[in-house]
This record gives sequence, structure tokens and C-alpha cells, in this order.
Amino acid sequence: MTFVIALPCVDVKDKACVDECPVDCIYEGERMLYIHPDECIDCGGCEPVCPVEAILYEDDSPPEWQHFTAVNAEFFDGLGSPGSSAKLGPTGRDHPVVAALPPQRTD
Repeated sequence: MTFVIALPCVDVKDKACVDECPVDCIYEGERMLYIHPDECIDCGGCEPVCPVEAILYEDDSPPEWQHFTAVNAEFFDGLGSPGSSAKLGPTGRDHPVVAALPPQRTD
């Protein structure tokens, strides 16, 4: 089991979770953050600091967000396992599902 970032992160990207992650496995897309499923050590440090409660155990995702497990994993197709989000920096792209979403924040 791993943690995933779901819909509430889209267009928010607070990044408190990035600061909390001891293995630097939370990567920045254009509109949301993504957890690398192979690099995450399941410590749970990111979950309580997320201000919009977007981080969940994959098995605890509500049905309408369950596809975000695949979204997080597939985001890394082509990127592989960089080993450090700080080293890689912002990717400038998103998973197609996220890129196709309408804006999530209107303020």
C-alpha cells in the first residue's frame, strides 16, 4: 500500500507535504503534486500536513478518487524513478486526467 494525492490538490499545490517527506518522493506537476509509488516509504508524514486532505492511503480513497492511484503511478511513466523531487524540480506537466480537469479553484 502507498499514499496517493487526489483531486483536492489540483490547482492548490500547498507543498507542506513536500517539506515533510523524508525521502523526497513528492513531485511537482503543473497543477498538482504526485507521490512516486516506488519511492514512498509509507511513513505517513505527508498526510496530516495537507491542508486540503488530498493525501490518502490508496486503499482508503473514496470511490470517486480511486483512479488517482493510477494517476499518481502513471505520472512517472517516462520519468522513471528520479530519486529526488528537489533534484528534478517542477516537471511542467501533468497526467492527462489532471490536465483535462476544469479549474478547481475560482478565487
